[in-house]
Amino acid sequence: MRAVLLMSAALALTSCSSGDKSARRLPSTPCGTYDGRGCSPARERVDLTTPTFSHPTRITNPLFPIARLRSAVLLGHEGAKPFRSETTLLPVTETIKWNGRRVETLVSQYVAYASGRLEEVARDRYAQADDGSVWYFGEDVMDYEQGTVALTEGTWLAGREGPASMIMPAHPKVGDVFRLENIPGVVFEEVKVGEVGQTVHAAAGPIRGAILADELHSDGSFDHKIYAPRYGEFRTTGSGDLEALAVAVPADAEPGRAPAELDALSTNAIGILELARLGDWMGVPSMLRRMQREWSTLETGSPPLVASRMTEALVRLAHAVKTRKVERVGQPAIDVTQSTLDLLLRYRSPVEINAARFRLWTQQLRVDAAAQDLAGVTGDVAVLEWIRDRFAAALPANARTDFDNHLRDLRAAVDDKNLPAAADHAARLSSRLRILGLA
Repeated sequence: MRAVLLMSAALALTSCSSGDKSARRLPSTPCGTYDGRGCSPARERVDLTTPTFSHPTRITNPLFPIARLRSAVLLGHEGAKPFRSETTLLPVTETIKWNGRRVETLVSQYVAYASGRLEEVARDRYAQADDGSVWYFGEDVMDYEQGTVALTEGTWLAGREGPASMIMPAHPKVGDVFRLENIPGVVFEEVKVGEVGQTVHAAAGPIRGAILADELHSDGSFDHKIYAPRYGEFRTTGSGDLEALAVAVPADAEPGRAPAELDALSTNAIGILELARLGDWMGVPSMLRRMQREWSTLETGSPPLVASRMTEALVRLAHAVKTRKVERVGQPAIDVTQSTLDLLLRYRSPVEINAARFRLWTQQLRVDAAAQDLAGVTGDVAVLEWIRDRFAAALPANARTDFDNHLRDLRAAVDDKNLPAAADHAARLSSRLRILGLA
């Protein structure tokens, strides 16, 4: 979905020198499309001046506010498949040596799912130059198939494979061109700004000052992108796909406590799943009706993309309950809870929400284990390992060590294809987080 379009790495780096330390301009590498055509002329590029980084982690650029983008959820579709991605600022920095200097960068985690299954993970590194432009210092990319890493192509690091790349100018203007990734033969994306000063609608209301841009990829195709102040990447379309920002904090944060109905929705959804596991269906219809009433009071004021997912999941849950089959109930109950957490993100800290997401994915793993879905369980434990990085720093040191040991036990059970043991470890991890008070 992130549209990293690749050539053979063997073609890579003859044109990718990061330049002389004293150079005032970065080298203008060739057009990185497969046929070497379609790029804008160098005179239109605004990313050829050598940047300096005095305070690189103070990222204040409103159109790429990664320093303040604590957590964001984007929803859409990948062809006919429902798509979801989560972007989380991690509580770490990394120092990258490039162009004769050491630059401290912020690290953001991107996780993408198609049809509810792990598809891609990336760890992205960013820094802001002294002129206010934001630069991309590389990413670790892992593409998943059947729950395991299938490809790592698209991974690059500034100073190792090639130069850092401008990901957002300080003050973009119509006609500005910059390359988000600029290592021809490895990764390549070129953006041209088409419109500025646009208004878009977010969960918090209308947002002025957005820009519209076209993004050229290695195969000559284009994505159409919107960047919005306080949100950054707001909407991407192309090749029949859509990735649109649904909710982000702090931009969409709401004051005060969350509506009680949100907690009730989550509690009842998992309650229905647990009753179904026990074969106790008597109380399920009344719980479902309560959930439907609770959602009717919340739907109108909720972020539209999340609300749409919630409504669909509740309809599927109602149909599943009628079958009185536990294997039909699990997934829609989990999907309802996931949407509930997306709505609660506006009221609670990202650490708390990510811990709750961890607990939810332990439920997903138990559902997949009961279905004897080894690929699903394998992907679920990978998701748990990645979500762990979002909140583990908030655990006391001893508790974190204990928690990580149990997570390793879960991974070992999955690697041994022991699904009952994996389900047991997942349930124990969920209980430990509850005891620690994070979720």
